[in-house]
Amino acid sequence: MTPADLVIRDAEAADLPAVRALLVETWHATYDGIYGWQRVAEITNAWHSLENLKAQLGRGEGVFLVALVGEEIVATASARQERDGAALLTRLYVLPNRQGVGIGRTLLQVALACFPEAPVARLEVESQNEPAITFYERMGFFLQRQARFDGRDDTPNTLLMAKRLFVA
Repeated sequence: MTPADLVIRDAEAADLPAVRALLVETWHATYDGIYGWQRVAEITNAWHSLENLKAQLGRGEGVFLVALVGEEIVATASARQERDGAALLTRLYVLPNRQGVGIGRTLLQVALACFPEAPVARLEVESQNEPAITFYERMGFFLQRQARFDGRDDTPNTLLMAKRLFVA
């Protein structure tokens, strides 16, 4: 059951340190066993630097959301519209100690609702991240195909998943 005091809003510059901390904690909890601590630290330092997160604020083609319970940022999501009109979910992370209570489901629904004309939603998920795959399948996503993540030989396959959002 989603917390009654859950608030979802656009991310602001003042949120970025907490968003970065959330991403670092969640990435280590999720991916250390897959990539190893050092590789996860490299990725989070590159992808989730304050500078990179700041560059994602206020982009016209996408959304950068945070979910709060009280004053605590407990989750974040980002999505953008693709050239073909699809909504591409680029990030959805919930603090490990806040998972399983509906925050991710609610945040996903809000993020996708920001693209009311999108015929389909797409996302990439690490093929060894079984909890995320199960979550996305429960949310109606299905496997489209496998791909190589970030072009590196030392990374496992990524699953490309999709979900039809409306029927024309």
